[in-house]
Amino acid sequence: MSRSSSNLETVSAIVPARNEEAVIAACVESLAQQREIAEILVIDDHSSDRTAEIVHALAAEYTQVKLLQAAELPAGWVGKNNAVWLGAKEAHGEWLLFTDADAVHESDSAAKALSIAGQYGAALVSFSPEQVMQTWYEKATIPYVYARLNGLFRFADVNDPKSAAAAANGQFILIRRDAYDAIGGHASIAGDVLEDVALAARVKAAGYRIWFGSGKGIVRVRMYQSFAAMWEGWKKNLYSLMGGNLDALGAELTGALLPVLLVLLAAAGVGWKLRSLAFAVGVLASGFLAILTSSAVALKQCGFPARLAAYGIPGRILFAAVLLASYRSHRNGRLEWKGRAYPVDTPRASKS
Repeated sequence: MSRSSSNLETVSAIVPARNEEAVIAACVESLAQQREIAEILVIDDHSSDRTAEIVHALAAEYTQVKLLQAAELPAGWVGKNNAVWLGAKEAHGEWLLFTDADAVHESDSAAKALSIAGQYGAALVSFSPEQVMQTWYEKATIPYVYARLNGLFRFADVNDPKSAAAAANGQFILIRRDAYDAIGGHASIAGDVLEDVALAARVKAAGYRIWFGSGKGIVRVRMYQSFAAMWEGWKKNLYSLMGGNLDALGAELTGALLPVLLVLLAAAGVGWKLRSLAFAVGVLASGFLAILTSSAVALKQCGFPARLAAYGIPGRILFAAVLLASYRSHRNGRLEWKGRAYPVDTPRASKS
C-alpha cells in the first residue's frame, strides 16, 4: 500500500459491486465529476449481470475509473469486506472513500467530507445518506428504522472524542489512509457483516477522531429496489442494529407494537361497553392520531419530512415483523445476502 507525496489530499473512491447493473453507472458518474477524487476503483464481486460490462464502458469514458475483479471469497470473510480490501490495496490516495454502488453523490461530496475532516481533525468522516423512497413500504419501514437508529447512535455522542460511542454508514466512509492502515483495514474485520460500525469502533478505539452526520444534500441512496430486497436486507441486519440481544428485542417490539395494540384494545373496549361503533371509531382515530403525531416529531428529528408519519402504523408493523425475522436468522446461525450465506460469528450485520 505505497503512496507518495504527490498523492497527498487526493481521494481514492472504492466501490464494491455485486449485481449492480441498475445503479452502478449513476454512482460512478457522480464520483467522476469530482476533482478531489483521483481514481475510482470498482470491484466486481462475481456479478452475474451486466455490472462489469457497464464499468468497462465507463472506464473508456473516464480515465480515473478502473475495474477490478474480486478473488474467490476466502474462508471467514464477508463478500463486501473482501472486495473493498482488494480495492484498498490497489488504491493510491491519501484518503479512501468507501461508498456503495447505489449511492449517488453531489458534485462536492468529497470536498465537503475533506473540509469536515480538516475542521474537526477527524481521521474518519461518514455521512448517513439522504434516503430515496418511492414505494409505500419503503416510506413505511425506512424512516421508522432510521428514527430508531437516531436514538441508538446519536451523532453528538459518536462525534464526542470523550464518548466510547462509535458508528458510521458504509454507504459513505472517508478515512485517512494512515489511520486505515494502522487499524489493519478491512482485514481486521473480515468476518463482520456490520463492517461500517466495526470499522468506526476500531478507528475510535485507536485514538483517532471520527465525525458522523447527515448526508442530506451531499449523497443520496435508494437502498432497495423491491420489497423482497428490502426484506432480505433488513432481515440480515436489523436484530444486530437494534442491539443484538433479547432485552433489546423485547424493548423494540414493545415500543413498536404496544401503542397500536393499546389503541385497538381501547377502541374495542369502548365499542363493546357503550355498544357504539361511533365511539369506537372516535377512540381509534384519536389514538392513531396521537401515534402519528409522535412519529412526526421523531421523523423530523432525524431529517425526514413529517408527512411520512402517515405511514407510521404500517411502518411499526413491518419493523416488528422484519425484526423478528432477523432475530430468527441470528438464532439459526445463518445470514443471507445477495446469494451468499454467512454464519453468525459476530454480533453485527450490514447492508452490502
